[in-house]
Amino acid sequence: MANNIEKMQESVKVEKTKQPYVLLWKYEKLFEEKYGKKPRTNKYRDKMAMKDVIDTIGFERAMEVVEYYFKTSKSEHPLSFFLYNFDRLDIAEKELSKDRVNRAKMREATKRLVESE
Repeated sequence: MANNIEKMQESVKVEKTKQPYVLLWKYEKLFEEKYGKKPRTNKYRDKMAMKDVIDTIGFERAMEVVEYYFKTSKSEHPLSFFLYNFDRLDIAEKELSKDRVNRAKMREATKRLVESE
């Protein structure tokens, strides 16, 4: 499935008009993987909402945020929650990434300190 997503991303780089559909498709696939059923979506309405997400944070970042959304503990991962809170999810994911980097640096510094004693 990862190959399919990568192929879709490559083809979409050429056609911006299809990006909202790809983002919605990715949400549907992640939902189906997690819950074993297809989510209920309205393609036209949700496409417009996904376009707003892309216009706000960009296509590549939106794809990353959708993936992050399914790693959160949100119950049932409703699309409406994602659409209303994608900006908060974006910030949370960025902060989490920064925290991981900082923790890795601190572990490395502590390891060097302990080894030098």
